[in-house]
Amino acid sequence: MHVTNTLAIMLGAIIIAALILDQVANAGTATMFVLRKTFDLVEYVSFWR
Repeated sequence: MHVTNTLAIMLGAIIIAALILDQVANAGTATMFVLRKTFDLVEYVSFWR
C-alpha cells in the first residue's frame, strides 16, 4: 500500500487535531500517558532483543 501525499496530509492533520484537542480538554494528560506507555513498550521490547 502506497501512502499518497493527500493521505499523509490527512493523517497528519488528524494527529495534530487530536493533540490540540487533548491539550485543550485534558491539559495534555492523554498525550503524556501514551508517550510514557510507548517508552515502556520500547524498553520491554529492547529487553527481549
